[in-house]
Amino acid sequence: MATTANIHAPLGAATILHVVDAFFGAFEKAADWNESRKTRNALSALSDEQLDDIGLCRADITTL
Repeated sequence: MATTANIHAPLGAATILHVVDAFFGAFEKAADWNESRKTRNALSALSDEQLDDIGLCRADITTL
């Protein structure tokens, strides 16, 4: 009977996993940045009165 202690990952599998994780991490960060960029652009298009209605001011937009 084989046990999990006798089963090893193929050579380089851990390195490939790290590369794939780094790729997906970079993609996720880029997607988050783009979403924040779109939100900042939408908020920038609002008037000061509209921003005040939602409890924000122009200075708050840069922190999003």
